Amino acid sequence: MGRARIATVCLASRGFGTVEENRKYALKLVDYALRFKPDLICLPEAFTTFSVKKPKRELAESVPGPTTELFSKKAREGNCYIICPIITKRNGKIWNSAIVIGRDGDIVGIYDKVHPVTSTPDYTEFEGGVTPGKDYPVFDLDFGRIGIQICFDICFPEGWNELAKRGARVVFWVSAYDGGFPLQAYACINKYYVVSSVRTNKSRIIDPCGRIIAETDWFVNVIYHDINLDYVVCHYDFNYSIPDKILKKYGDRVKIKSYANEGDDVFIVEPIDESISIEELKKEFGFESFQEYIERHRRAYKYIHRGEQPPPQKAAHGTRPQYRKEDI
Repeated sequence: MGRARIATVCLASRGFGTVEENRKYALKLVDYALRFKPDLICLPEAFTTFSVKKPKRELAESVPGPTTELFSKKAREGNCYIICPIITKRNGKIWNSAIVIGRDGDIVGIYDKVHPVTSTPDYTEFEGGVTPGKDYPVFDLDFGRIGIQICFDICFPEGWNELAKRGARVVFWVSAYDGGFPLQAYACINKYYVVSSVRTNKSRIIDPCGRIIAETDWFVNVIYHDINLDYVVCHYDFNYSIPDKILKKYGDRVKIKSYANEGDDVFIVEPIDESISIEELKKEFGFESFQEYIERHRRAYKYIHRGEQPPPQKAAHGTRPQYRKEDI
C-alpha cells in the first residue's frame, strides 16, 4: 500500500442529448484532471447515457467498446487509473457497470451494480432492463486495494460491509445524485476512505473517520487529494500517549489526525515518509487498530455468553493505562 493522488469529478447536472456529446464533456473533465497528475480519476455513474432519451438496450456498450477505448487512451496518456462507469452489454444481458481501466489502458476489472433501482411500480423491471450484479469484487491497484459501489447501493449496508471485510482501503461511489451524509457514515463505520463521483454537484473525498476533506460544487467540477492507503484508525483506549510518542520520535515524517475533541475518541496515523510503515509503527509503539480492539471484545463476549470466563488476551498495549497518558 502507498500514497495516491485521487481525482474525482462532478457533471454539475450537465447532460446532453447524445452519447457522443456526453463522452466529449467527460473527456474535457478528464483532461482537466490530468493537469494534476493523478494516480486515479473517477467518473460518475452511467455518464455517457445521462439525459439521452433512448432505451437502455440501444445505449449499452460492449467491453472493450467505444467508450472504454477512448478512456483507455486517456489512462495511457496520463499514466493513471480511470473508473469508467457505463451501461454495458455482456452475455446477453444489460448491466450498470463501473469499469476499472489500468495505467496501461487495459481493463483491470468490472463491478456490476448489485442494487439497481426499480423502474416500474410493480418491481418487475430495474433501470429499464438492468440485471442486478451478484458480488462485491475488490481490485488490487499498485497503490492499494479498492472497492466500488453504485448509486442505489448506498441503501444496502451489506455491500459496504463486505468490501471492508475484503480489505478495501478506498471505496468509490459513482452515482446520479450527491448521496449526502450516509457516505460519511459508511466511511466512519468501515474505517476506509470513500470517494464519490456524481452527475450532480457534490463529489466528495471523505476520510476514514467520516470527515469531508475535499468536494466539488457547481463551479469547481474537478478536485483531487493525496491520500495514503497505509494508514490506521485507532481508539484512544490504552493509547492516550501513542500520538505524542510517535510525533516525538518521527516529527513531520508521520501525520496524526485526532478526533478526540469531536467526541469520536479516535485518531488516524498516516506515515508521510515512505520508509516508514504502519505495521512497523504498531510494533514499535505497541498499539492496535480500532478494528483489532473491537475484535478483542467480541472474542471475550463469546466466552461470557457460554457461561465461561474469558481467557486473558495478550494485547499490544500490555498493561498501559486505559484512560490516561503516560509520561513521555
